[in-house]
Amino acid sequence: MLTAYRRVFANSRLARLMAGEVISSIGDWLYMVAMLIVVYQESHDALALGLVGAARIAPSLILSIPAGIVADRFDRRLILIATDVIRGGLMIVLAVLVLTDAPVIWIVIVAIIASSVSTFFGPAIGSYLPSLVTDERDLGPANSVWATLDNLAYFVGPAIAGVLIATGGLALGFVLNAISFAFVAVILATLPSRRTLLSESEDAARSSDAEVAASAPNVGWRTIVDRIPGIIVLDIATSFAGGGLSVLTVVVAVDSLGAGEAATGYLNAATGIGGIAAGIIAGWVVLKRLDVGILAGSLIGGFSLVVLGFTRDLGPALLAIGIAVGALLLLDVINATILQRVVPDDERGRAMGFLQIPSSIAAIVGAFAAPLLADAYGPGVATLTIAIGSGIVGILSIGLLRSTGALESSGLDPRRLELVRSSVFGGVLPIRLEMASRRLIPVEVEAGQVIVAQGDVADRFYFIDTGTFTVSQRTGVAEPIELRTIGPGDVFGEIGLLTSVPRTATVTATSDGHLFALDRAGFLGLVDAGPGLTTQLLDRYRGAWSRQ
Repeated sequence: MLTAYRRVFANSRLARLMAGEVISSIGDWLYMVAMLIVVYQESHDALALGLVGAARIAPSLILSIPAGIVADRFDRRLILIATDVIRGGLMIVLAVLVLTDAPVIWIVIVAIIASSVSTFFGPAIGSYLPSLVTDERDLGPANSVWATLDNLAYFVGPAIAGVLIATGGLALGFVLNAISFAFVAVILATLPSRRTLLSESEDAARSSDAEVAASAPNVGWRTIVDRIPGIIVLDIATSFAGGGLSVLTVVVAVDSLGAGEAATGYLNAATGIGGIAAGIIAGWVVLKRLDVGILAGSLIGGFSLVVLGFTRDLGPALLAIGIAVGALLLLDVINATILQRVVPDDERGRAMGFLQIPSSIAAIVGAFAAPLLADAYGPGVATLTIAIGSGIVGILSIGLLRSTGALESSGLDPRRLELVRSSVFGGVLPIRLEMASRRLIPVEVEAGQVIVAQGDVADRFYFIDTGTFTVSQRTGVAEPIELRTIGPGDVFGEIGLLTSVPRTATVTATSDGHLFALDRAGFLGLVDAGPGLTTQLLDRYRGAWSRQ
């Protein structure tokens, strides 16, 4: 796990992005604390606070799909810069409104506009971050680091906000958040654009003798949604539990613990600590079997929620809420990693935009259901209901996710994965490359050994790791004709598998070597995963019918 974390931080682009976003997250908490205080001071109305809370969620229900389309269609880095610049300007507007004692309705309107702009930030950052990861194995650890830093901001942000606002006034919170947006915009300006990343990817493929796959066709919404049913189900489970828990924190502090509003602060601090710890642990879990992580997160999180609802002592409550939030964060990191592995880059923005809709609805349902249950039957029954509901849904998602192959560990033999990635299949979705890599069978060969013989049944596709081989073909009664010599990084065996004909050529080892063989089902699965691959493979030696 430490090696994976070192690779994440050694990636200077990724490290810069994360450093900028943790500063921005702290600024966001300055903004949220200042916003709630100023609205309540000006209105003395709890309904106004509710409007501010609704303003954070409502835009995502309306704008998440357009935001996803924008993230897939335009340069994601420019989208991030634009959203940061606009939100920074809105923070300055809020500071001016506060300093001039403007009506609270104007403050709420500006807050709604800021939340609307933030809706475009989510799909863009979620799609841009994976493009900076140079090795798919680091996606999970990168998500883990991101979650850890985000929870660190959640832990320290409100504390910093309290001190700064107390000494410098409410307007200072908005000004500092504007500065944080400017800071991130400057960092984003130093990062590569989408065009640069695509160019680098193509150059890397050419330098490793890989064939650049054809661009993926513009797929429809149904195709995108069909890729993520398990992801949607798991996200609904975590959002429902998270929405309920966010409201029950106050209820537990006041009613169950009888410790007053002070206990709410302690419980919130415990959630931050739990989130930081879980973010670190998640970096290890995502390198293992993800289905075990989902099962453990669902069960441990559910049990902790029950303990939180029924305990009457502050100590166990702090421990329970920390573990419960940590379990939810673990599930979020796993889900984000699965989405990044299953959904192609050019569909990822729309997938994340669509995902925000059921996620937001589930969070709203949880936030409304939790206090109603607590009021009618007590906090214990409320947390028990949420634990059972979200736990069952979370566990059910395992069955849906298993068919994607994304639950397997990404800890593969690097050489196997590199052989597959550097071949004609280099443009195929990373998760499909990983699935194929797991099916590879090592084959040791000796000089003079015939690997495939002309006329044999075609049953395997081969990747050459080491050694040299000759491809020959017999026509009639004449001596075999040597067609070519192939070596490390080359492949053979595709024609017979694609056309269901016997081997049309003979491949013989001219030196000792090492191959990896892929069975028919695994090969055809790879071909189906890439647009135009059948044509590319057949056209490579059309007329010669070699490499068989």
